[in-house]
Amino acid sequence: MRKFLKSDKISHIAFIMDGNGRWAKKRSLPRTAGHSAGAETFRRIASYCRKPGINVMVDIADACFKRDIHLVSFYAFSTENKFRPVDEVNGLKTLIKTKLPSLSKRLKKNNVRLNVIGDRSYFEPDVRTAIDESESLTADSDGGILNLALNYGGRQEILQAAGSEDFEGSLYTAGQPDPDILVRTGGEKRLSNFMLYQLAYTELFFLDTLWPDFTETQLDEVIREYYNRDRRFGK
Repeated sequence: MRKFLKSDKISHIAFIMDGNGRWAKKRSLPRTAGHSAGAETFRRIASYCRKPGINVMVDIADACFKRDIHLVSFYAFSTENKFRPVDEVNGLKTLIKTKLPSLSKRLKKNNVRLNVIGDRSYFEPDVRTAIDESESLTADSDGGILNLALNYGGRQEILQAAGSEDFEGSLYTAGQPDPDILVRTGGEKRLSNFMLYQLAYTELFFLDTLWPDFTETQLDEVIREYYNRDRRFGK
């Protein structure tokens, strides 16, 4: 049985939450219903990742490794998503405005800070207010960070940071470790302009499961597979 070193500890997991619209279509529901269901999965998985001493079954022979995952990132709204049908985009904006306040209250209760990354200037004033107030509510939390990518684009982030003397310090994720794991649900096998700089040596997992159907059991499977991989970082 492999012995894990401290350097093996997972510090950051990122998710591309894909498949909400297809989930709704399969059930003859509007696409916005899929995003609503996806938001509930997002809340559940975020809570799970923050459990102190998350138990991971690395091997069927009963190895259990306790560790804290203090940083979780979710790709919720890309810079390209705004070109989707107007009704769907407006529905996503409404979700942001209505779901963020309750999410931030749960995060504050669990001592987790909400950190919204992306260009929020695109959103209407009421949506920006919801974002700002939700972040402010959790500003003093120091038990973990939840990055929520809204109107985020990796190319745009790189171009923006390239004009600064401190490139990495100008990224939305400045001061944070790069993701150890990226999970994309929904069957597609691409990054879709998400964290292009940060994902250089991240372990990638592409699942057929649609995001609203993603479960804690599948998260365990991803983590177990992660520990079976040999990360050499180009060495």
